[in-house]
Amino acid sequence: MSHQLTGLHHLTAITSSAPRIFHFMSGILGLHLIKKTVNQDDVRTYHLYFTDDMGTPGTDITFFDFPGIQKAQHGNNEIARTSFRVPSDDALNYWINRFDEQRVRHDAITELFGAKILPFHDFDGQQYQLISDEHNHGIPAGTPWRHSPVPPEFAIGGLGPEYITTDHYEELISIMTDLLGFEKVAKDGQYTLLELNHGGHGAQVIIDYQRLIPAAYQGFGGVHHLAFRTDDRDSLQYWIKKIGGAGLDASGFVDRFYFASEYFRPIPELLFEIATDGPGFLLDETYEQAGVHLELPPFLEDQRAAIERNLVPFNTEPQSTEKL
Repeated sequence: MSHQLTGLHHLTAITSSAPRIFHFMSGILGLHLIKKTVNQDDVRTYHLYFTDDMGTPGTDITFFDFPGIQKAQHGNNEIARTSFRVPSDDALNYWINRFDEQRVRHDAITELFGAKILPFHDFDGQQYQLISDEHNHGIPAGTPWRHSPVPPEFAIGGLGPEYITTDHYEELISIMTDLLGFEKVAKDGQYTLLELNHGGHGAQVIIDYQRLIPAAYQGFGGVHHLAFRTDDRDSLQYWIKKIGGAGLDASGFVDRFYFASEYFRPIPELLFEIATDGPGFLLDETYEQAGVHLELPPFLEDQRAAIERNLVPFNTEPQSTEKL
């Protein structure tokens, strides 16, 4: 049995406002809020999961809204930019018009490693890009959310290459290739493209080698961690043992109910996670109710009253995205 990592699983970022990021991700980008829950390590904080229609691994961006946290400073040694896949080059032209209509700040279309990209930002200055799958291979895109305001032919299909700035270039490349199984497939100036198992955009990371920029620090508008996919708990145990043998700072096994995982630091400033594909986000609610109500894993259910007292409620009915 192969225990190879199979691609990107999810990316978790930090927002200044749970209601505003709900509007941005669902109402503007057209992603499905499939789970409205809390950070299991800090239950004062929402944890919102935005995915394709059914919550497919690799289509998932999630957000924390830590109370009182400062604004992020972008710089060196961070997961700096999040990519979303769209079906074609023509889709990028649709998104330019949509961003202009919705007053979303964006740059011009450019190209890197043979794919056209469209960088943009949210209200916190979080850095994103759309990347065209027109010449992509490998992991299929997810299925667009059936209630999305974006037409399916232009809709986001999941996560694409994630950018990491670093001045620990050799150390990080070594961990990514020798330990995690990435292949170095291309280089363009300061950028190095890494890929898992010929998986294409759904399995890529871009290392941005920087030596002179200030250090990043975490806050709202920045990324918290990046997770990679593994099949199941058996393969996760393989990775727990392998990462432990490499001497990296790691969490050990963590049960998140919707998946299981291990967190580790490839370098001190970065947090990675390896997460299982299942059991999935519809484990405890129907598709129709997904994301509408606050869901808690069973081990937090007895704390529901106290948890709800510390959260500011907001409406996440799908139609409410156009009303915020």
